[in-house]
Amino acid sequence: MIPSKEEVTTAYNRVSPFVHKTPVFTSNLLNGLAEAELYFKCENFQKMGAFKMRGAINAIQQLSKDQKKAGVVTHSSGNFAQALSLAAKNLGVKAYIVMPSNAPQVKKEAVKGYGGIITESQPTLAAREQEANRIQSETGATFIHPSNNTDVILGQGTAAIELLKKHSDLDYILTPLGGGGLIAGTALAAHYMTSTCKVIGGEPFEADDAWRSLQSGKIETNETANTIADGLRTNLGDKNFPIINELVTEIIRVEEAEITAAMRLIWERMKIIVEPSSAVPLAAVLKKKDFFRNKKIGIIISGGNVDLENLPF
Repeated sequence: MIPSKEEVTTAYNRVSPFVHKTPVFTSNLLNGLAEAELYFKCENFQKMGAFKMRGAINAIQQLSKDQKKAGVVTHSSGNFAQALSLAAKNLGVKAYIVMPSNAPQVKKEAVKGYGGIITESQPTLAAREQEANRIQSETGATFIHPSNNTDVILGQGTAAIELLKKHSDLDYILTPLGGGGLIAGTALAAHYMTSTCKVIGGEPFEADDAWRSLQSGKIETNETANTIADGLRTNLGDKNFPIINELVTEIIRVEEAEITAAMRLIWERMKIIVEPSSAVPLAAVLKKKDFFRNKKIGIIISGGNVDLENLPF
């Protein structure tokens, strides 16, 4: 059962006072390269540097007084860890964050800076979940999944609502696709706000579980996820997959070299810092130029929390 239009609208009103209304940028040069009109919704300028602030704020606001008192817990290698920490701090709630030991140091420092209480785990999903469960049982904190949580999904969709309020005539909106929260929220926004705008996902070949999931009609996983787009190494969940399955038109897979080239274009031509995951939708548009030619395309730039010590160029 997909969330209703009322739930989508209510989430937008709930989240708006707590987040930046991020700018929409255009680039004549990139329009020329793509032979299309591109509108970049720059969530790299969001609080904590990524769209995930939206979902975190929405989810925490939905908790009861007692739940807020006990705090929240999540497991995340980066952006949602930062988002939940900052959202919790802004709402006066304690945040426990399980991070894999190999998470970028810059992201660990940011989580600490936002007041998140970090527990490190082995870098496997099972180890992350085990630690989160332990903290939950010891503290009574509410677990908030980074992408497979309806309130998180509704929060993430508010970026697309802002974009569509500004540009209601888009033919497509593209988002990167990792855990599925952003694309599910975006698909809901487009579904209820327009009758013509379709939503497409961009995904690395190296972590193409969502593409395979749409083919098979059930949630697939990745044996390995050796992609530069570190934010996209996660899997879909049972809350977001039904929305994606019903409302997402297509998923376009891109090579690592295509992601790097698109990221470099955004840095050089738009003069903005984006992380590799954010470049995946542009890579998808440039790969399928014939398909997108002369269309109006919204691209959600998902975040700008890049590890400057490990740039791919």
